[in-house]
Amino acid sequence: MDTYTLVRTAHLNHNGKLFGGQLLQWVDEFAWLAAARDFPDVILVTRAMDNSEFRHSVANGSILRFHIGLQHTGTTSATYQVDVYAAMPACQEEKLVFSNRVVFVAIDEKGNKTKLFPAH
Repeated sequence: MDTYTLVRTAHLNHNGKLFGGQLLQWVDEFAWLAAARDFPDVILVTRAMDNSEFRHSVANGSILRFHIGLQHTGTTSATYQVDVYAAMPACQEEKLVFSNRVVFVAIDEKGNKTKLFPAH
């Protein structure tokens, strides 16, 4: 699944570049959206994120593309690879700026792990 967002002034840090916490929020949210589509009858919560390495700073006005793919499915969890590409202002060429994996676990109404059932 691919999804896009625009970096705006409200997303910037004190140095005028994309705030890392904002990027992590988008990564978690967009990966969850992909997982919710793959497993619509399951309550999913974020269990873990892999090493978060910010490869390049991102300027205001950049268009970010989040490429999210299911990497592994276990009995109770699913792992998604998230690669984030930035097209800087006045430039159509994308640059990989961030990658990590997000693990979601299926839970029941009481918060206990439960089996993960894919969409039919």
